Amino acid sequence: MDSTPSSHNMGLDLVRVTEAAALAAGRWIGSGNFDAAHAAATDAMFNTLTMLQIDGTITIGEDRLIDGAAPLCMGVTFGAGLLPSDLAVDPIDGTRLLAARHSIRSIAPAEYLDKIVVDRDAAAVLVPECLDAPAAWTLALIARAKKKAVRDLVVVVLQRPRHNDLIDEIRATGARVLLRGEGDAEAALVAATPGSGVDVLMGVGGAVQGGLAACAVRALRGGMLARIAPQSAEERAAADQAGLDSRRVMTVAELVASDDVLYAATGITDTALLPGIAYKGSHAETHSLLIRSKTRTRRFIQAEHSLEE
Repeated sequence: MDSTPSSHNMGLDLVRVTEAAALAAGRWIGSGNFDAAHAAATDAMFNTLTMLQIDGTITIGEDRLIDGAAPLCMGVTFGAGLLPSDLAVDPIDGTRLLAARHSIRSIAPAEYLDKIVVDRDAAAVLVPECLDAPAAWTLALIARAKKKAVRDLVVVVLQRPRHNDLIDEIRATGARVLLRGEGDAEAALVAATPGSGVDVLMGVGGAVQGGLAACAVRALRGGMLARIAPQSAEERAAADQAGLDSRRVMTVAELVASDDVLYAATGITDTALLPGIAYKGSHAETHSLLIRSKTRTRRFIQAEHSLEE
């Protein structure tokens, strides 16, 4: 019998990774100690990844140091010789993604991306010109594709001073703006999910979160445009030195070349898509999302975890 794992049965393994990270971070909810929550989630994610039978390389990760090391930074590898895969990880958001080797585009050292994300109904109308066009023009295209009036669109935007003009533009069209304080990757996932109540994400967010968003959008067959958006002279110089073109508009297919993407996420606190962790005495309940692009399936998984030693 062939014991080599496939992407088909790897899905539940990915959910176990996100569940472990979420459960580790969940005990810190409301403590105000973000560093401790992040460290706990990172350790749990790293330890669970080491048990998977894959030949994985982190293409999109983070450089945050824990005890002097960055266990989930770009370039870290897991396993040897089985199911060659690219990994994109974000432990505190509970996201974990897997795609075929050399299929996820690295945009380091860029720190920020300007992007637009839509679901599959509007993916075909998202042309590169949308990133430079007035918001009214882009939203009119999206509204037409979704058979809606522009005033009925909901646009999610990170609440940042850099977006003040964009927010004014969107509101001038009559569309509704949903402001988010954090959670750029999760907001992109919501925008790419049909029937979520959010039609589009617009604006500048973190590059790592943008890479994670691209995996989710590809898995959901949505549309995405992205371009590096340096926020300082130092970031622009680093991008230039790395050969990154700040004028180039990238599509989701350029950001994630493979059409066999697995996306797993587990809720820590309540979100638009997933309930948060519920602790109930001797056990905890988690809710996770697993998307596989190749089979076009989207599964919601509820699990009960014993907390007894």
